[in-house]
Amino acid sequence: MSHPRVLVARLDSFGDVLVTGPAVRAVAARAAHVTMLCGPQGAPAAELLPGVDRVRVWAAPWVPETARPIDDAVVAELRALVAEEGPDEAVVLTSFHQSPLPLALLLRLAGVVRVTGASVDHPGSLLDVRLRPGEDLPEDVTESQRALRIAEAAGFRLPPGDDGRLVVRQDAVAPPAVAGLDRYVVVHPGASVPARSWPAVRHRDLVAAYAERGVPVVVTGSAGERALTASVAGATGIDLGGRTTPAELAAVLAGAEVVVVGNTGPAHLAAAVRVPIVSLFSPVVPAVKWAPSAPLVELLGDQDAPCRLSRARECPVDGHPCLASVRVEDVLDAHRRLLVRASRMEPRSLRSAGAGAA
Repeated sequence: MSHPRVLVARLDSFGDVLVTGPAVRAVAARAAHVTMLCGPQGAPAAELLPGVDRVRVWAAPWVPETARPIDDAVVAELRALVAEEGPDEAVVLTSFHQSPLPLALLLRLAGVVRVTGASVDHPGSLLDVRLRPGEDLPEDVTESQRALRIAEAAGFRLPPGDDGRLVVRQDAVAPPAVAGLDRYVVVHPGASVPARSWPAVRHRDLVAAYAERGVPVVVTGSAGERALTASVAGATGIDLGGRTTPAELAAVLAGAEVVVVGNTGPAHLAAAVRVPIVSLFSPVVPAVKWAPSAPLVELLGDQDAPCRLSRARECPVDGHPCLASVRVEDVLDAHRRLLVRASRMEPRSLRSAGAGAA
């Protein structure tokens, strides 16, 4: 079939879905219709991805954030969803530590005739196209590249002129409190798990340091992080915690001189709008896979700390040394380096202010 209806699945978090953007565009280049199947955390990200015709939400029992008992009703939900969408095939996108086989089994039972995924375990009849991690699929590629290679194995390639970078729809405007600023820095203090968070006191001190230098700071976060963003913003920052939609957040990030953010979904959103990023990166997961994929990134944090590659959600080392070792001065220095690099890449800097303004 030359133009199939395709279901593309990524069932976990906001950032996990964002990084599938190039793979989705590859599928969309040859598909008649693309349905993105996501969990509730990832669905808002899917709404931002070019190439997605429809987003469907299904809470997978094996995903930690949506874990629930699996029974006939759960299976019937997916069967009904597949019947409504009518896909000719499915492309199951997973991270390096996840298996596509549980979803592949349910898709088979729902009548999907062609399924592609990357699996360490032999899939039997569950996958028509299987990539073997470490063989067909190198383990030292970014998560975005991994997803794209899975799509390519299914027969979907990016069209000519698509550079394969993260991209999101940018059809929203920033809130008035931000839109009127000539320049500003975004500080995003939250993270999906505590082990990936720079201490809140350091974030507060950073906002204060920018204020001393006359640099406005916009503090962003989810509705569940309002107490954190209010504390970090203090008396000088502009607190947008819980006050932006994902599309509005993209607009806020796109206008920033620099974004300071941990390993969390908004880091990938910042990469998609191609803004300079100071990445406060905990090595509990590998930076080669999960660091923001953007032209201008400064990675901070001890990547050889004892927590390295532990995938811990709570810091397993007293004192959280991988990120607690990062000083406010280190962030300001990284900011300056980013502006210098930006001025060398383009005929203008990212803002009218000079590289030494921070």
